[in-house]
Amino acid sequence: MRFFVSRGSAAAVAVSVVMWVGSVAPVARAQGGEPSYFAIRGAKVVPVSGPVMENATVVIGRGVIAAVGKDVKVPEDAWVIDGKGLTVYPGLFDAFTDLGIVAPAAGEGGTGRAAAAPGEVGHGPEDRPSATPWRNGADEASLGDKRIETWRNGGFTTTVSAPRGGFFPGQAAVLDLAGERAGDLVVKSPVAIPLSLQPAGGFRGGFPNSQMGVLAYVHQVWLDTDWSTKAQAAYEKNPRGVARPRYDRVEAALAEALEDQAVVLIPANTAVQLRRGLQLAERWHVNGVLYGGQMAYEVAREIAAKKMAVLVDLKWPEADKDADPDDTPSLRVLRFRERAPSSPAALAKAGVQFAFYDGGIARPKDVLKSAKKAIDAGLAPEAALRAMTLGPAEIFGVADRLGSLEAGKIANLVVTEGDLFDEKSKIKYVFVDGRRFEPREPDKPKDPPKGDISGKWKLSYTTPEGAEESTVDIEMTKDGALSGTVTGKRGTTSIISGYLSGDKFSFTINIPVQDAPADVVFTGTFDGSALKGTISVLGYLIDFTGSKPTAAMRMGQAFSGSAGDAR
Repeated sequence: MRFFVSRGSAAAVAVSVVMWVGSVAPVARAQGGEPSYFAIRGAKVVPVSGPVMENATVVIGRGVIAAVGKDVKVPEDAWVIDGKGLTVYPGLFDAFTDLGIVAPAAGEGGTGRAAAAPGEVGHGPEDRPSATPWRNGADEASLGDKRIETWRNGGFTTTVSAPRGGFFPGQAAVLDLAGERAGDLVVKSPVAIPLSLQPAGGFRGGFPNSQMGVLAYVHQVWLDTDWSTKAQAAYEKNPRGVARPRYDRVEAALAEALEDQAVVLIPANTAVQLRRGLQLAERWHVNGVLYGGQMAYEVAREIAAKKMAVLVDLKWPEADKDADPDDTPSLRVLRFRERAPSSPAALAKAGVQFAFYDGGIARPKDVLKSAKKAIDAGLAPEAALRAMTLGPAEIFGVADRLGSLEAGKIANLVVTEGDLFDEKSKIKYVFVDGRRFEPREPDKPKDPPKGDISGKWKLSYTTPEGAEESTVDIEMTKDGALSGTVTGKRGTTSIISGYLSGDKFSFTINIPVQDAPADVVFTGTFDGSALKGTISVLGYLIDFTGSKPTAAMRMGQAFSGSAGDAR
């Protein structure tokens, strides 16, 4: 989404806007004036890597876990937390997301052509459309992403975060969700090369615009990378009398990431896609990990035979809230919706290593609810916990420092009142790199909501450059709390917080404005069938109206998104 001030004032406010955003950009800080050591004494401790311990103690010192056990000596200068009635878990780990990554300005990122210089015209596959593997989650991580605080409050301490956009959007990094500056977030980089196999076609056109074309294109990139690596090695060994190899930024970035043992994330959600993903990893000669995995209940044994890991999307398939009531889903679709949550249990039974990721779920509480659905469908609770802690740490090569409660590992913990997967459980403390955070309850609506604002809405507003539109997909709880996503010119971003109180609503997103992250607040009224209000960003207001998309628009959206792979 893009917002504009008037042309006459834009130049005058540009500098002040950047300075203003820079001065107020949020920095994640732990509680002030704290000692070097903490001790959680007399708690139930769930290490994940070992048996559960009752009435045990966890000692944290200088960012790492100093000791775990029943007969642990507590340092004299430690801040002691009474653990009676509390349970200590490893910090939760989201295995694939863009959390902490600030989206690039419009026109940048994954849609450009890698080889063609500005002003040049591309003439062939060497122009690498939608390939930007040199982008790195570690370089683009930002404390300005306010989702960091939201997810940390929900018990998440670690993510595998990557840029979005294109077939090779960029490299993923393991991030911890706290720090004084952006570099403090990075635990390890790179750890993965995510792929998207969704054609660039549909109503937009572009190359490649078919599934076969995408697969051929990606395969060619891997072949070129392999050839380039061998050619460069041969040239370095004996350069005399030999034409030097051509430098290609895409090939160089991929070769370097593979040399650093980065896994390749291959989208695969249906049974056909999962089987195809197994074949592609072999054909491309890469260390592949499948992501999506919601129909693994059909192919778990085949995945186990290939010894591949799977990242399971916790955003389970469900009916569109705005779907045409006369559009009856097929029996296969209904079966998929019913059986998808059983896929983790099928993977566990087959001995497949797997981990969970949010899949675009906007609230951490809803991630835990989705994991609970997998438990209800047959997955052991301890396996579900492992899929959100030690499992992803093992898959991405950081189990030596993250994922379990063991002496010497990074002090990432979540402390709860009650079982983690119990909806009534309360998170008391979160520790990230040994720093203590106490989650605060979000603001609640003052009045009961008048109606249900859930569903997709088309927002219309006018900027100095003309009429623009965005789409907001809202989910509302019974008490009026809002979550969801907003999609506009800058891509898709999650709602950080929001509510419907009576007929008045408000929700907030955080996006780059003038090259810095800033809050964008939507406020207005809801009359049951329409929205009306203002968009506030950096002190400027834009009026907007909201309406439900028409049936024709929904059909167009469904058609344009029908070629997606894993999500």
